Amino acid sequence: MPVILITGASSGIGAALAQHYAAPGTLLALNARGADRLEAVAAACRQAGAEVEARSLDVRDRPAMAAWIDDLAARSGLDLVIANAGVNGGHPQGGVETAETAHLVLDVNLMGALNVALPSLARMEAAGRGQVALISSLAAFAPLPDAPAYSGTKAALLAHGLALREKLAPKGVRVNVVCPGYVKTAMGADYQGWRPLEMSAEAAARRIAKGLARDEGVIAFPAALAAAARGAALLPESLRRLGMRGFSFRMGERQQR
Repeated sequence: MPVILITGASSGIGAALAQHYAAPGTLLALNARGADRLEAVAAACRQAGAEVEARSLDVRDRPAMAAWIDDLAARSGLDLVIANAGVNGGHPQGGVETAETAHLVLDVNLMGALNVALPSLARMEAAGRGQVALISSLAAFAPLPDAPAYSGTKAALLAHGLALREKLAPKGVRVNVVCPGYVKTAMGADYQGWRPLEMSAEAAARRIAKGLARDEGVIAFPAALAAAARGAALLPESLRRLGMRGFSFRMGERQQR
């Protein structure tokens, strides 16, 4: 029975991934902070025939996450882990992020992801098999001036994930970094700005699942926006600054997915 662990599974991409993988003969281990929303997703996955274990934990709680992952791996094994939980950054009035906001984003998006990925990878390395996906963003390639902490955490996940991929490939463990563009989610509902080529969470989940099945090192989409984001780093600063003006935004109260 394949065992798939997904954090941030109560809404958005995480919920869409859970429902994409939900099928008879699959064990889904779903995590999010919001117990009620998480249970609703779990119920939908059970209805699709999957066995579901839902656990309401904060990814910032390193000991609790490690204990859950170790227990799950010991009981059932781990085939695929998707570290998806995250928060937005930014400032409601478009100003510079406060230190409080920046540290929250760092703690959840970067340290929280590693609190999930590292104990999972340790178990997989010992078993000689498994796959871990880190959910980054196209902002890793083209940092958003209105969300420096968010962009920084996503760039760190990209670098960390690719380094781990090379390190663990000879040991039978796959690591993938997912870099989506704009996805229609509850977390993004308060985003006030241009969202080119925005796609549904369900379409994003299908693209991610396809990339993971193919073991793509970096799963970046949509293709046109991914090419533009990757190319932005090669532009002179004056041109890059001009191009990024169109991506200015304001963000209200942050949500954790």
